[in-house]
Formats: sequence, structure tokens, C-alpha cells
Amino acid sequence: MATTVKELKATARPKSGKGAARAERRAGRVPGVIYGNNQPPLTISIEDRELRQRILAGRFLTTLVDIDLEGKKHRVIPRDYHLDPVKDFPIHVDFMRLGEGATIRISVPLHVVKAETSPGVKRGGTVNIVAHAIDLECGVESIPQYIEADVGSLEIGHSLHLADVKLPAGVKALTREDATLVTIVPPSGYAEEQKAAAAAAAAGAAPGAAAAPAAGAAAPAAAAPAAAAKAPAGGDKKK
Repeated sequence: MATTVKELKATARPKSGKGAARAERRAGRVPGVIYGNNQPPLTISIEDRELRQRILAGRFLTTLVDIDLEGKKHRVIPRDYHLDPVKDFPIHVDFMRLGEGATIRISVPLHVVKAETSPGVKRGGTVNIVAHAIDLECGVESIPQYIEADVGSLEIGHSLHLADVKLPAGVKALTREDATLVTIVPPSGYAEEQKAAAAAAAAGAAPGAAAAPAAGAAAPAAAAPAAAAKAPAGGDKKK
């Protein structure tokens, strides 16, 4: 899975502080900062419309970006962004500068696949995603866009754990291997149906078990009265 690198144009923002940031927003630009790789931070601003499109497109925080700042490119990855609590548009963005061969810790989304072939789903179960993302450590050139969770063989009540997922080469999970990622939840009333079926099976086995001794005991019981009835008859003849 090839790493996607996007390009983004930025403008140097010589002034910092709340006043300067508000001025950038009034001009239709979003203030931001580039930091890391043992270099001084750079204050920048990005066109609001372009940044908003990138965020809405998805996978913004897992995509490498080459920021073109006055003709010089900076390889970065978005680390955080803030949205206006009322209007929901970006008001600030942070980028982390990446050096060549750098290793990064990142949260990658989990994609569930083959749910339609799961025997548990076919019996009415529902896919319950416990973890929507996985924390990974990998090189900046091998960041996966997502991790696949194959639930095609899961039955009702069964789970898929991190140890069951195959990670790309050079990618290390930072979560415990026994962490649950996905479960197949039983449908409503499933537990009651299972109990009723078990009770019916037990009730069906009980009469058969009782019938065998009863049938065996019936023969001697029937023979005893017959023998008793013949004895008086024989005595009357002798008299």
C-alpha cells in the first residue's frame, strides 16, 4: 500500500498571538504552525477553503503533506486541528516536520471487511466495532491508510483480536495483541431462543430415559398377578 503525499501551499505568518490569528481568519486564512525535527517552529497560514476540503476528504491526520512555503517544501504530517465549536470550520492546524527516515506513532482507522460472508451475520448477528482505530509505529514512508479487519469467519458471540490482524511490513502495533477489535453481537431475543431450545432438548430426552425402566418393570408386575390367579384355580380342582 503506497503512502500518499499531498501538496499544500502556505504563507509565512511573521506575527503570532491571538490578534494576528484573528486577522488571518478575517482574511479567509487559517493560522497554523510547523514544528519538530529539532528545528525552530514556523508560523504559517493556509487558505481556509483548501484546508477545509482536505479535512472533509478524510484521513487528514494520516496523510503526508509537502507544504510549499515561499518556494521551499517541508515534508510534514498533520498532528491536530481545531474547529469552531459553533460554525465547525477550522481555526488552527498543527503540522509536525518529518526528517528523512523518521519513525512516527500514528492512529490508523480500522476497516471491517467481508461482513456479508460472516456466518454470525447471516444468522442475524450484528457487527460491533469495538476499536475504530489502531495505534501504530512505523516509518513515515510506510504509513498505511487503514488496517483491514476480516470478519468473514466469525460466528455469533465470537470476536476478532489484534493478534488476528495482519499488519503491513515495517508496521508495529502499540496496542496489546489480545485487544478486541470487532465482535458479532447476537440479535434481540437470541439468548432466550437458545435457552428455550436447550430446555426443549432436555425435555425431549427425559421421557425416553424414564420409559426404559418402566417398560422393564412392567413385565414382572404383570406376571405376578397371573401367577397368583392360577394358584387358587389349581386348589379348587384338587378339592
